[in-house]
Amino acid sequence: MRTTRLIAGTVTAGLLGLAPITIAAPSQAADTWTTSTVATPSVAQVEYGDDLYISVDLSSSDGYSPGGSEGTVTLFAMEAGSSAWVPVATAENTYASFYDVKPQMNTQYKVVYSGFTSTTNYQDNYTPSESAPFTVGVARKITRPSSGFVIKGKVTPSYAKKKIVIKVSKKEKKGYKTWKTIKTDKRGKYKVRLPRRGGTWYWSFTVKGDAKYLANGFGWRTWVS
Repeated sequence: MRTTRLIAGTVTAGLLGLAPITIAAPSQAADTWTTSTVATPSVAQVEYGDDLYISVDLSSSDGYSPGGSEGTVTLFAMEAGSSAWVPVATAENTYASFYDVKPQMNTQYKVVYSGFTSTTNYQDNYTPSESAPFTVGVARKITRPSSGFVIKGKVTPSYAKKKIVIKVSKKEKKGYKTWKTIKTDKRGKYKVRLPRRGGTWYWSFTVKGDAKYLANGFGWRTWVS
């Protein structure tokens, strides 16, 4: 019994001599927020050779946009006939939109935000996101003169030896009937002479659309007193 009491006393003395241990408070971790990307084109369709801009609204679940250098915003395109998304432009910062976008044919677009992972505890993390895809239609371009009975010009692009339908009416808004169908040459050029009919006549020139391009056309007026 005496030995047991001595051991107990020694252990108690040792515990009383321990120095207090200081436990550091954990550092605050960066928050992670989900993001949402919305992309809106300035127009739904353009004529070949024209451009448009695409505005981008990037937001996150914290109620703010990621900082200008916190990730990248990239515009992707998929042209008619393709099944692959291709990056075509990267914005200067996460607040920027895309200007001077010039589709070469009917094209789908989407905008992708890369997300951002902080390497410090002073910035937040943001998840990747992408906008819903949208399509911008492209109509072929038709050149023509400014006046006269001889109508000539060119249809671009890719309109060699294809039809132009010409209709005529005595009324500007209705009553059009097919007058003639002509074809372009191998360079997409066309030429036709309209008849000098008495009175005022209204004419329409139309090229058909296809999988890559929208239909397009223009109106014309002739008059003989």
